[in-house]
Amino acid sequence: MPQFYLAGDWGKSRQTTLICDISSDLAHHLRVRRINPSDLFTVFDGKGSTAKARLLGLSHPARQIEITDIQYDLHREPDYRIELIQGLAGGDKMDWIIEKAVETGAARVLPVESERSVLRLLGDPKRSEKRLAHWQAIAQSACEQCDRSVIPSIDSIQSYSNAIENAKTEIKVLLSPEAKESFEQFLNRLTPGDISLVIGPEGGLSPSEEGLARQAGFEILSLGPRVLRTETAGIVAITAVHSIWKLKRASEKN
Repeated sequence: MPQFYLAGDWGKSRQTTLICDISSDLAHHLRVRRINPSDLFTVFDGKGSTAKARLLGLSHPARQIEITDIQYDLHREPDYRIELIQGLAGGDKMDWIIEKAVETGAARVLPVESERSVLRLLGDPKRSEKRLAHWQAIAQSACEQCDRSVIPSIDSIQSYSNAIENAKTEIKVLLSPEAKESFEQFLNRLTPGDISLVIGPEGGLSPSEEGLARQAGFEILSLGPRVLRTETAGIVAITAVHSIWKLKRASEKN
């Protein structure tokens, strides 16, 4: 059953059936997917609520759907948060990173401009706002594709130092190809909890930036013997967290 984003506070309603107006964007998506009035599909509010939906009309001004069976559904969300602090990458790499971070379960992505970032956006507010809106749309679309009911937070672009100094998670890790200690072994020693993962841009992070992270309580760790591209490293790290902690939880239950 396909899933579509329906904005609004309908998830808080206690009514058994609601008639909701839909945006032109959602109407377009329903047309593209060839949803007919007899078809059932799922809608989600991006905050954890889902509902069954039936199309009533696609023609303006009667663009409406009927929704029923509203419920709070977090079964695809882990019981810990992964925050990805990602150095800005050039071209369409950031689009790919945002999409895959959402699909693999990140709860928050913080795009940061660092010393070696090829893409520079902090000095251009209009361009930054446009990029942010674009990335937020990618996050919404990725949730529709992978059936997540919660849209991860995509933060405004900020400086590397600001993101590092304000990281509040229980566990803080910077992944570096120069590090000696294993990320895998580190995760195996820990009780699962909220975690921040720092990935540098194409040119990596400078020694002073790694030093700043170390002072802020970040562990400097390695993903393995191979040097990964910036668009690959974060996704590998997120996947490793889920894989190792899922196995750890399973072994603890046995």
